[in-house]
Amino acid sequence: MNIKGQINRPYVLFTFLLFLGFQDSVSGRLLLGKKPAPRDAAATARWLVSQNSWGVLNTISVDLGGAPFGNVVSYSDGLPNEGSGIPYFYLTTLDPTAKNALKDQRSSLTVSEYPLGTCGKKDPENPTCAKITLTGKLKVLERDSKEAELAQRVLFAKHPEMKRWPKGHNFRFFKLDIEDIFLIDWFGGPKPLTVEQYLHAKLKDPENRSCAKITLTGKV
Repeated sequence: MNIKGQINRPYVLFTFLLFLGFQDSVSGRLLLGKKPAPRDAAATARWLVSQNSWGVLNTISVDLGGAPFGNVVSYSDGLPNEGSGIPYFYLTTLDPTAKNALKDQRSSLTVSEYPLGTCGKKDPENPTCAKITLTGKLKVLERDSKEAELAQRVLFAKHPEMKRWPKGHNFRFFKLDIEDIFLIDWFGGPKPLTVEQYLHAKLKDPENRSCAKITLTGKV
């Protein structure tokens, strides 16, 4: 009897299924190229928002007398590797975040480089482990509008599980209309960055032909 084969087959099947599940969970979050240089604040900000898939969304609490309320939420700013910089959300009005936003749109979204795995052993609070807070208005999108269709497309592409969330829980599509940007990606305090600079930043894959590269061949 081949005991080894009997043990390995279920293990291989489990590993294969686990791999499929992992692929589904990280859809749209695989990194392209490297983190932009700290001197390019706009590119770093866009890279940070595009490559992340979740953050802490803060709203003004209805139930806590106007106190700030932070909640871990999933988001997407565009199709995988084609981020627009504008975060979209799929929120249920049964949850405090959406309920708060419908009463008071003032909100902020904070994301960190740390979950991307590019900070190494640095503490998440280390200034060289980038973090960004986008502040503005959290607005619900009109049902059946073109922007709501866009939000659905980009969110479901990055978070496939959302397609199966209960229809009866009154999920709505929201976007953060950005008014202010707070970015730390190096020592020396927050980087000056306007919303216009952020939205018009260009991200390039280092393998893109329009991104210059050179190979030097010789003897050392």
